[in-house]
Amino acid sequence: MPLFMDIHRNVKGITRQDLAEAHRKDLEVQAKYGVEFISYWYSEKDGAIFCLCNAPDRDAAAAVHREAHGGEADELIEVKEGE
Repeated sequence: MPLFMDIHRNVKGITRQDLAEAHRKDLEVQAKYGVEFISYWYSEKDGAIFCLCNAPDRDAAAAVHREAHGGEADELIEVKEGE
């Protein structure tokens, strides 16, 4: 299954607890779309959030965020894991 990294930019004022709750909501919805969210990272300084998931396609990955909490990524990139 393809691996995707999404990037949310210009996210100001979000807390660690907000992110944990959004991720929890993603995990509740992901099976409906055949997606598996693996992890997320964020940069308070840059106002950016990064989410990594396995998904059948881009649309499925985006649908999880939309349904779970209304989030939309600014970029959604198919990636390959390095050695």
